Amino acid sequence: MGQILVLYYSRYGSTAEMARQIGRGVEEIKGMEAVLRTVPAVSSVCEAVEDSIPDNGAPYATKEDLQQCQGLALGSPTRFGNMAAPMKYFIDGSSGLWFSGALVGKPAAVFTSTSSLHGGQETTLVSMMLPLLHHGMLLLGLPYTETDLLHTKTGGTPYGPSHLAGNDSKLPLSDEEKRLCRALGRRLATTAMNLSAWKVQP
Repeated sequence: MGQILVLYYSRYGSTAEMARQIGRGVEEIKGMEAVLRTVPAVSSVCEAVEDSIPDNGAPYATKEDLQQCQGLALGSPTRFGNMAAPMKYFIDGSSGLWFSGALVGKPAAVFTSTSSLHGGQETTLVSMMLPLLHHGMLLLGLPYTETDLLHTKTGGTPYGPSHLAGNDSKLPLSDEEKRLCRALGRRLATTAMNLSAWKVQP
């Protein structure tokens, strides 16, 4: 069974719910499995010391999770138009995988959540794409054949799914946002499967 790593950081739960929806989309493709992982928070003063297993939610990611996956969905809430520090910290520690080329040629996609509609969703998505390009990954977005992109009044971009969480970060995912998350999961899983089949051909 092929594995898609859905790696995210979530503070108030919205990005975690997006990850679950993407995972549902992945598992709609026969033979593909979603592996959900998160990253620990970091302190503004020094590195936070966390237990190896979080109190709730997905387990913490390891570099082995990245190395072993067939594809990656990377998600973070927006912090001033950029990915959150815990996700950046984890990605910054992946240089060993860059040296070995472990992620080269694997498909990847990104997703985000913001409290306001124009709070930097697209710049955050692009900020997460940059290290993935350096790793040699193949980036996927959402095509406009996903017609929710044309009609959504909440989140949703061609660069990847997004969510409008509201000023109190309590708005649930809209139906359009859920469908776009699942569509991304299906697209990522299908692409990973097709690439794997192509690689084994003589």
